[in-house]
Amino acid sequence: MPEPVHDIDYRLAFDLAPVGMVLSRNRSMVDCNQRLCEMFGATREQLIGQSFQLLYPSADEYERTGKRIAPILNANGVYADDRVMKRVDGRFKGETFWCHVTGRALNRQAPHEAGIWTFEDLSTRKPVKAELTAREREVAAHLTEGLSSKAIGKALSISHRTVEIHRVNLMRKYQASGTADLIQKLVRG
Repeated sequence: MPEPVHDIDYRLAFDLAPVGMVLSRNRSMVDCNQRLCEMFGATREQLIGQSFQLLYPSADEYERTGKRIAPILNANGVYADDRVMKRVDGRFKGETFWCHVTGRALNRQAPHEAGIWTFEDLSTRKPVKAELTAREREVAAHLTEGLSSKAIGKALSISHRTVEIHRVNLMRKYQASGTADLIQKLVRG
């Protein structure tokens, strides 16, 4: 039986974790680790105290994501998805990239009150290859999860016909021959 480790430095474990980590209150960053700073091209000073909106390509995406994830966090306490995020500073400032985001609400009744979030940069496996609108990014993220147009429409509170229009635009932008080809291009980049 392994001996218990009594002198684990949890702060060091947080700071050096291989994924970006954030502690949040009311959708603002109260602490983050080194990997998150590297991923977004920012310093801790640039991120601490800032709204997560800073990391989104648009204010609309930030608002819609917050509304979409709140009921899931409320019901399950945990939420995860792949989404397009934006680099904050440095030589890649403004660059968008695919990111896997997972979060846990500390209080399910008030899911945005406090949480723990992880961010994994997917850009080497899943580069953003086309200029997409905010809605196209959201539809693309749901397509890669295998959702139908009706399910995507329900998740985004838009009609399935509007989803189809975005899917056709994505197919044109990615020069895809069909939905399966589009999904493959979105997943593989």
